[in-house]
Amino acid sequence: MPGGRSTYGICEGALSWQIVDGSAGELDLSGLAVVLAARYSDDEEGSPWTFMLYVDEQAGAEQRRALEEIWTGRVQGGQIEHFPWAWKASNLVAVTPAQIEIDHTPRRQWFRVREAVSVRISGRADQQTVTCVIPGHHQQGEEVIAEELRVDTGPLAFEHQGKCGYAADFDYRST
Repeated sequence: MPGGRSTYGICEGALSWQIVDGSAGELDLSGLAVVLAARYSDDEEGSPWTFMLYVDEQAGAEQRRALEEIWTGRVQGGQIEHFPWAWKASNLVAVTPAQIEIDHTPRRQWFRVREAVSVRISGRADQQTVTCVIPGHHQQGEEVIAEELRVDTGPLAFEHQGKCGYAADFDYRST
């Protein structure tokens, strides 16, 4: 329900982005990837996010810094209104360069960060729309079923099968 509690009271998940065409100022970010693993509980005061950010190990030092600043909300831009961990109370566990593998083929999406994160979509969800703070719900996308969702990294360790997910294209711009 929009504005209500999470379906299960706890939200655990992982999100991935593949930058098709993008830059931070003059710095090219095209072809790079970012993965975020996160958790929050409706029952914690302010429901703060605990999150881990993985940035593409293929990025150079300046590119990694730019990705970190964008995805943590340290840089102003349109992404902030869609990244609840940037505008709500949050606890950033770490930012780690990592090998990120992504395939965003519709209804068969998958992504992996070595042994830390693994997500595999099995198809479209046959249910009513699930609305939450997942970035992308403000635009046309598709509800999907996560056949596998596994995160094993520090304080973020969970595993789910058959839960909902959301797939959409994004277009973030700085101010």
